[in-house]
Amino acid sequence: MSHPTGAAPSALEGIRILEIASERGVLAGKLLADMGADVVTIEPPRGSAMRSYAPFVDDRPDPEKSLYWWHYNTSKRGVTLDLESPRGRELFLRLVASADAVLECEDPGQMARLGLDYPDLAEVKSDVIVVSLTPFGRDTAKPDAQVTDLTVLAAGGPVWSCGYDDHSIPPVRGGGNQGFQTGAHYAVLSLLTALLHRGISGEGQHIDVSLHAAANATTEMASYCWLVAQDEVQRQTGRHAMAMITMPTQSQCADGRYVTTGIPPRWPHEFSALHAWLVRLGLVDQLPEAIFLEQAAEKEFIDFSLLGQDDEVNAIMGAGRDALLLIARNVSAHDFFIGAQECGLSAGAVYAPEEVIEDPHFKERGFPVRVEHPEIGRTITYPGAPYRFNGSPWRISRRAPTLGEHNDEVLGELGVTSDERAKLRADGIV
Repeated sequence: MSHPTGAAPSALEGIRILEIASERGVLAGKLLADMGADVVTIEPPRGSAMRSYAPFVDDRPDPEKSLYWWHYNTSKRGVTLDLESPRGRELFLRLVASADAVLECEDPGQMARLGLDYPDLAEVKSDVIVVSLTPFGRDTAKPDAQVTDLTVLAAGGPVWSCGYDDHSIPPVRGGGNQGFQTGAHYAVLSLLTALLHRGISGEGQHIDVSLHAAANATTEMASYCWLVAQDEVQRQTGRHAMAMITMPTQSQCADGRYVTTGIPPRWPHEFSALHAWLVRLGLVDQLPEAIFLEQAAEKEFIDFSLLGQDDEVNAIMGAGRDALLLIARNVSAHDFFIGAQECGLSAGAVYAPEEVIEDPHFKERGFPVRVEHPEIGRTITYPGAPYRFNGSPWRISRRAPTLGEHNDEVLGELGVTSDERAKLRADGIV
């Protein structure tokens, strides 16, 4: 794969992955493709259902202008293939022979019905890695259970932990397909581990990822609190769900915006910086407890393991929280965010998505990425990498493929002639 002149190669350059397009695992393919893998996403000839998902460019429905499709399919090549037809399956198996891995998210039993399950693919390429991402795992008592991202999150447990201190308000679902995306991350980590294992052993394998289990294993402390101590965690506004109720961390600022005050000071130098911030703002006289900030600043170490047991430690912790809340009420959300950073404290403003893209911190990190769309004569700003590596950079190498855009290219690599490709199109195979 080509990359900018002088740039280091991406981490997964030289790895080819076949992806059977599905919203359940489409993020996994994107993460792999943006890290340099040659991900070939395979759609039915009529196109993936994801092409119909809103929003669309200029709010005009068009299967080639779905922002959902665009976002989740960057850096991939796209082909169409009718896997219900014998000829389509034959071509798929030929693709498998040239691939390192297959990522599929079909319902349990579907790949076996098509004759494309792991044993079938392993006959074609003995060291192939197959990752199956299904609602409850392949060997399940619920093979026909219908799921959505919401039901994955609700049944898996994360929804129980998300919401407000007021428990008369129902739980809140995390947005952005978090259920599917959690499973996709497990799929990526498993696939990368399998690639390392194959490099040592020469063996392929079949990886079975359950969306339900992935969600349940990602409930932070909720599942193990219940399983180990029979404690139910409680939803709490803007902070970790815990069995015990903790102090609030979200506050409305002077400009009406909200901030998360984050983790209070822990070290003497942080208490010193917080006290100095109060002084600069002329607020120190409004907080009698500021004396505890000064006491904390003079200590060599504060043992917060004694929290709840030692009166002085309790007072220091309370003063830190009260100081942050007082400052938040007297400054704008942006000024609070900047001031907390200057003190070395973890805090953040509650931003709308468009504000995140425009934030100077995110811009400096390179989070907004401009991607050329020559088919519409425009350049579109995308959200960038969820991580940053110095030695093996992440990059969007191309926009998402149009329907069947790489049919000739990919099939040509298999030795399928132009006349054969024309017949495949005429027969509705591609």
